[in-house]
This record gives sequence, C-alpha cells and structure tokens, in this order.
Amino acid sequence: MSVLPPRKLSLGVPAVAALLALSACGGGDSPSGESPEPGSGGAGDISLAVQAAPNSLDPAQLNDGQQRYIWGSVYDTLLYPGEDGALQPNAAESWEYSEDARTLTLDLRDGMTFSDGDPVTAEAVKTTLERTRTTVGPQQGNLAAVESIDTPDEDTVVLNLSSPDPNLLGSLAQGAGVIGDPDTIDSPDTALDPVGSGAYVLDQDATVAGSSYVLERRDDHWNADAYPFETVTVRVIADRTAAVNALLAGEVDAGGVDAAQAKQAEAAGLGVTVVEGQGVGGLVLADRGGQVAPELADVRVRQAINLALDRQGFVDAILQGLGTPTTQIFNPASQAYVEALDEEYPHDPERARELLAEAGYADGFTLELPANLIVQNFQPSITQALEDVGITVEWQPVTMQTNVQTTDWAGYFNIGSVAPPARTAALYYAPGGSHNPFGYQDPELDALLEEAANTVDPDEAAEIYQEINEFGVDNALFAPIFALSQGWALAPGVTFEGTANSPQDIRSFGAE
Repeated sequence: MSVLPPRKLSLGVPAVAALLALSACGGGDSPSGESPEPGSGGAGDISLAVQAAPNSLDPAQLNDGQQRYIWGSVYDTLLYPGEDGALQPNAAESWEYSEDARTLTLDLRDGMTFSDGDPVTAEAVKTTLERTRTTVGPQQGNLAAVESIDTPDEDTVVLNLSSPDPNLLGSLAQGAGVIGDPDTIDSPDTALDPVGSGAYVLDQDATVAGSSYVLERRDDHWNADAYPFETVTVRVIADRTAAVNALLAGEVDAGGVDAAQAKQAEAAGLGVTVVEGQGVGGLVLADRGGQVAPELADVRVRQAINLALDRQGFVDAILQGLGTPTTQIFNPASQAYVEALDEEYPHDPERARELLAEAGYADGFTLELPANLIVQNFQPSITQALEDVGITVEWQPVTMQTNVQTTDWAGYFNIGSVAPPARTAALYYAPGGSHNPFGYQDPELDALLEEAANTVDPDEAAEIYQEINEFGVDNALFAPIFALSQGWALAPGVTFEGTANSPQDIRSFGAE
C-alpha cells in the first residue's frame, strides 16, 4: 500500500467551513518578546499556533490531536506513528507479542534521560502506565486491557493483558504511551511544568499557560536530529482568521489553510503543500437495526442512500478539489484501504429508487438527522441528493456540544480524522464503539474483529482490516462522501514532511 505523499497546490480554491480544518497554525513571540524570524529553519526557530490550549500536561490527562505539538515535544512516546501507517520504534527500541496476544514485551532504548538528567528506566515506564490506567482521564480507556505490568530488568517492560487489544500498540504511540518522571509525576506542578524525556523542555519564564508555550531543544536528546528547530513557540489563537492573517503578514512560519486561503498564501509568496487523506467525511448510518428509523434496517435502503450521493460533485462544488470521493471509512492512506471499493457506489439515482421500491419504500420515507456546524456546508447538497430518490431529510438543529453519537439519532454527518486501522475498526464497527451507538453486530463481522484482535503480525492484521472494510462497504453501514485534504502554507525555508498518517508533531516540520 502506497502512502499518499504531500503535493504542491498550484491553484487557489474557495473556502470550506473552518471546522473542516484539522489544525490551524499562527504566530508567536520569542522568549525575548521579539517575533522570531519566519522561515529561519535550521538552528533557528519555528512558530506555530493552535486553536485550543492543552487541558493539562499531566501524562494521565493528555488529549491527542493538536495538543501533541506541545506534549509530544516534552515527552517521548514508547512508539511512533510512521508516515506509511506502520508503527516505528521510539523510546521502545523493539516490541513483541506472545502467540496468544496477551503479553506485550517492550525493550527500551539505552541511554535515554529525563530533562533533569535522571535515567529513563523500565520502572519509570511502569509508574507512568500504571498511573494512567488507574486515573480517570482521556487516556485511561486506552490502557483498559492492561491487567498488570512487570519490569524484569531496567530496560524491559512487560504488559500483561486481560484480553487481546488491537488498539494497544497504536495507543502507545499516542498520549497513553508517554513516559513521565516518577519523582515528579504526582506533583501538581506536572500539569504546567512537566519533567519528561522528550526533545524539548518548556521554558517557564517565556511561557504563559493557555496562551503561549515556548519550547527549547535538548541537544542531549537521543533523537535530537529529528528536530531541526532550537526553539519552538506554540501560541493559542482560537480565531482561525486571525491565525491565517498572522501567517499572511509574515509573522509566523507555518499554518493550516483551507481551500480559500491557499490562493492568498500563494499570492503572498508562501509555499502551499497539500496532504491528501487527512480525514473522511460522510454519513454514519448508525441505526442498522431499525430502532429509530425502521427503514435503515434494510441493507437495500442503506445502499440506495450511497447510490444517491454524487461524491465527485461534493468534492468539486464544496471542497473545490481539496479532497477525493470515497465510499469507505478507512482513509486512502490507511493499510485497510481498498482502492476498488471506491467504485462500489457510483452516482445512480435511478438504481437507488429501484432499491427503495424493492425494499417497500417506493413512495419514499422521512429521515431525521441532527444539524450542527459540522454539517452546515454539506446540508443542502445532502438534502437534495436524498430528495431526488424519494428520501426526505428533516434536519433538527443541535449545538456543537450535543452528542449526536447516541440512540437518539438514526444517523449523523461526521468528519473522522486519521487513525490506525485497529482504532478505526474499534470506533466504527465494535459493539462499544462511539460510532456504533446502537451496538450493531453481525456474526461475520464479529468473527473478523476477533480474528484481527488475536493477530499479532501487522501484515496479516492489515488484510483482516481490509476484509472488515469490505464488509462495511458491501453492507452499506456508512455513506462516506469524501476523503479530506489539508493545506499547509509555509514560509521560505520551512517544509512540511508529514503524510496523512503523521501525528500532529514537530517532527513533521523541516528546514531547508
């Protein structure tokens, strides 16, 4: 499977709602109070901005996503998400599952130290993981399968699982896999001034919590060469327009741009790189048992909905080219992606009407869906597409704070970000997954999920997740519409080297 590489954008395109942007970047001040020189690269600085401050820098309270730009600089994770979707060694130099997938052994890299000079040991890893799995917080559930942890020597950590967990390795490459200093981890100061083994330390004198975070590189870090910037400034700029204006004014080095802003960035002399497959948008047809909408219990109805959607039209008219049509939940850079599946549901309203008639709905039916800001730009087109085949959509306004992933709604529009196949399967297919609120199960699907959970070979697991993907498309469990692309505007001398699989991490940026 080939990874979709970044590509250069050579034309400007109209705007998509700011909510579609997976990240935003902007300007920041240097420790001296003077703005760092944009594009200095190399031994210089880089300044980024995010739309929200970290809720905490306590290992047990970390959120994945944008906040990783900060905590991912302060902490090492045990593993690291590779650009091709495969996990790479990081603080753990190697790892191995037992044959029954209930024991995971991690061998730590030699010579790692915390920012205070203390060595990173297996006991430090155990202390952090034990604390995270027993502390209520965003990462606790990711370690739910861990029953106990052994440290047979200073460099070896053994996780004993209550049952196989295909999500565990991916979680150890995210917030659940950081390593905190056992001497300070329980201190209240850890939330704002942590001691980690990462490539940077937080400059407390220059940092204003919730507003601006200044990170200074540790030249003694084992992987310092992967971080070309001596100083990283991350500022919180909630207003996306303000962040982009700072970028266009030359006050920042890199920034996320939507379709409209790409043209402005190019006109201002900035380079624009587009990373394809950053997320998948479409309808989650959650009520496959027909509890709220009896019509959705018939696979022919769900297939009709898929056939009613002109996916290329959505990409052309709304995304204006900043995306690709798709019929599958797994994004194009995923190891579970099957290219041929995107041909399964061509735009065919006539066939959609035939399927509805076969299912007993020749006169159509009404479907209630929640309407929040995420779906706003797509709402009219979805309404028209389904109305053309006889399905009337009644949109019920809800706030962004409303959880639409409940049994109150037969389905909903969602834009999902990139995740490893195991994580995507757990969220969308497993009975307890957040995008499976009705707990849909099928014997064939259950067998595939169990097989994937018990498979420790990555290549074999990828093949099983492709089968899961095929099951989802064949049974029209979802109605995906597009794989979203993300634009980055970059000052001269700064490059973006990540792919759709890359985490939001300083390592994705480079210097020419």
